[in-house]
Amino acid sequence: MAISWNKIINDLNAELAQLTFNAPVTHIYNPLEYARQAHDQFTRQYGADKKEAIFLGMNPGPYGMAQTGVPFGEITHVRDWLGITGPIDRPQLEHPKRPIQGLDCPRSEISGQRLWGFFKETFGTPEAFFNRFFVVNYCPLVFMEESGKNRTPDKLPTNEREVLFAICDLALTRIVDRLQPNLIIGVGKFATDRAKAALIDRHIPIGTVLHPSPASPAANRGWAKAAETQLNAMGLRLP
Repeated sequence: MAISWNKIINDLNAELAQLTFNAPVTHIYNPLEYARQAHDQFTRQYGADKKEAIFLGMNPGPYGMAQTGVPFGEITHVRDWLGITGPIDRPQLEHPKRPIQGLDCPRSEISGQRLWGFFKETFGTPEAFFNRFFVVNYCPLVFMEESGKNRTPDKLPTNEREVLFAICDLALTRIVDRLQPNLIIGVGKFATDRAKAALIDRHIPIGTVLHPSPASPAANRGWAKAAETQLNAMGLRLP
């Protein structure tokens, strides 16, 4: 019997809570804790069944999953398209420049806007998308420096990174065992590389799509079209 979402997240949170990170990281958010109710609604509503493929992101953005508990969770798509309305609390140690405002956050995460916007335009309804696919982040933690600058997991010191990755690798394998996808789609190089490392014994094909970040010139030239081309090259049938 597949391990439950509740146990996957509980075990992941318990392991992550034991970790310590040094400067320049000063603040760490875990939306799987303070936005747990929203994330549970997301997995319960859309992640109950087997999936054809999983889209794998890196870690939460400050105006996406950090606010909503949903991977790439741009506010309007989470609230109005996915219908996720679970309450959002706040982290114990909140950075004054990165407040958690939940679904009331006035800022929009461009990466999530592009990703979920593409799925909405392509599939029409959440049900049509989630009948075949799911979206997860490899690492659920947000790392911030004293200035408020975001620090991605790949920029952590080697010793901190290796311990973190071992925990996230295990969680990913459990999610894969639960959803039994035929394909993993890394959103960007980091996620693709981590999937290859974590799932080396699972023998699941791993593809990649361009990351929708506005920091990517290629993504800014038309991310949706580039992603569609890459997905078609993997043999995925899109509506």
